[in-house]
Amino acid sequence: MKKLFLLLVGLFFTVNCYTQITVKHFNAAWNNANNVSWLKNLTDCSVKYYDISKDPALQKKYKVVVVPTIVLFLDGEEVERFQADISFKMSATKSEVQEAIDEAVMGGF
Repeated sequence: MKKLFLLLVGLFFTVNCYTQITVKHFNAAWNNANNVSWLKNLTDCSVKYYDISKDPALQKKYKVVVVPTIVLFLDGEEVERFQADISFKMSATKSEVQEAIDEAVMGGF
């Protein structure tokens, strides 16, 4: 049983070493009141912030239609997208985004 546990732990760390989850947060300066502040508390991922009002090409490249938008990437491929509601507020919760991250991590097993 102990050997199986150690094997699973080793496998988990091996998968995480090669699997990179990136969370990209797109917003605009005019919508700073609706920044998603809890993103920094997510685990098993890196978080990057982008202001599409300063770099409009990002809006087109990532197909951002409303801000804020949160996009999860697994090894460079989009796996999940969360978008603001009509009032430009993020309707997804930290738990929902973390669950999507956890599923992406576990998908490597």
